[in-house]
Amino acid sequence: MIEITPHLSIPDDELTLTATRSSGPGGQHVNKVSTQIVLEFDVDGSPSLTATQKRRIHEHLATRITLDGRLRIRCQRHRSQAANRREVVERFVALLQQALKPRARRVKTRVSRSERARRLESKRKRSEQKRRRQRPGPDE
Repeated sequence: MIEITPHLSIPDDELTLTATRSSGPGGQHVNKVSTQIVLEFDVDGSPSLTATQKRRIHEHLATRITLDGRLRIRCQRHRSQAANRREVVERFVALLQQALKPRARRVKTRVSRSERARRLESKRKRSEQKRRRQRPGPDE
């Protein structure tokens, strides 16, 4: 059981962890050991999530979810399968926590009358200052 929030836990059987060969350099060892871990989670088919939670996950993690509604995360940073497994689960938990975190509503504010007056007054002063720097015209 993986705890995402105090109110949400996802059973281990909803996650699919697959080990594959890592890419990149590594010599002979990398060619015979499957250390990369790919975690797949079916967001649309998960009975643990409510419709609202599914919608929020889709909104927040749209680029990471496949067309059939599966969230895929892979890790190949470490040389051991166990370390990659731990990290991919930690990333999964962090992503879901971030996606399900309630967003603060923006409170609309207005510029106060005195603030507006101060801004216009400073613009007038600046304009006057620049006008005084100019050369006098022929009639002055």
